[in-house]
Amino acid sequence: MGEVVGAGLIAHVPTIVLPEEIRRELNNGEDSTLVSGLHQLRREVFDVLDYDTVVVLDSHWATTVEFVVTAQDRRAGLFTSEELPRGMCRRPYDFPGDPELAHAIADQADNHGTWITAIDDNNLPIFYATTNLWEFLGAGLPDKKWISIGVCQTADMEDNLRLGRALGDAIAASDRKVLLLASGAMSHTFWPLRQIRDHEAAGVEHIFTPAAAAADFERLDWFAAGDHARVLDTMDEFYKFKPEARFGHYLMMIGALGEGDCRATSRMYGRYENSVGTGQVHLWFDRPEGGFPRPRRTAVEV
Repeated sequence: MGEVVGAGLIAHVPTIVLPEEIRRELNNGEDSTLVSGLHQLRREVFDVLDYDTVVVLDSHWATTVEFVVTAQDRRAGLFTSEELPRGMCRRPYDFPGDPELAHAIADQADNHGTWITAIDDNNLPIFYATTNLWEFLGAGLPDKKWISIGVCQTADMEDNLRLGRALGDAIAASDRKVLLLASGAMSHTFWPLRQIRDHEAAGVEHIFTPAAAAADFERLDWFAAGDHARVLDTMDEFYKFKPEARFGHYLMMIGALGEGDCRATSRMYGRYENSVGTGQVHLWFDRPEGGFPRPRRTAVEV
């Protein structure tokens, strides 16, 4: 029987792959703690835990009529970002996939009243919400499999939770030990172009509004207390601050971990930081004693 052995809400911001001198230039001579936080997470979690597969819940990959999970035997190539080609250009990636798990996730769709397709096309685009995290957490670990699931831009909160439930059930029915990475931000409003270069430093004062920062900090307290039920109960309030991908990456993750029944507390790696108006943080949720709660069952309605 498979299980989730750890999960994280992890920032993938482009600055983490910039040269250190450029990061310090943008941040008043200081380096971003998101970089040191990822190095620490690698040492304390990814180099230590026993796991087979990493599932990235990729907030940059937006599908439309279904959720899609990658099912290639291997993904390798050079990544240049269409969004920021000057900062992320021809960056190599190379990791094995997990087609068996990908198809098992897709096979759970009907059980949860949703649509999930496994795609093994080697020409399927890849996004830096996956590759940036692999560079820090997966490179040099050739036996660890990585797959990605995109957010669906027509999905609402319930749809995202259903994907998570399907994911959790597929893992439980497998023989895999899995890490989940909800790759994305918290509040997510960028400064306008003519102002954006005045807000590239990491300080909280550069978050788009004080209210957005306050909403993020409120949820950071709830994560630290393991109060995922409160996070879920207040999603309508949080949507006012435009969390990245409508927080689909987190919702899919917590759907796999039991939703409000999950009491896993967070550990922060690095500090909460600004990225041109958006709220960024690395949080890790260790496997509780006895494992994460089983995903809730969906009343199957399409």
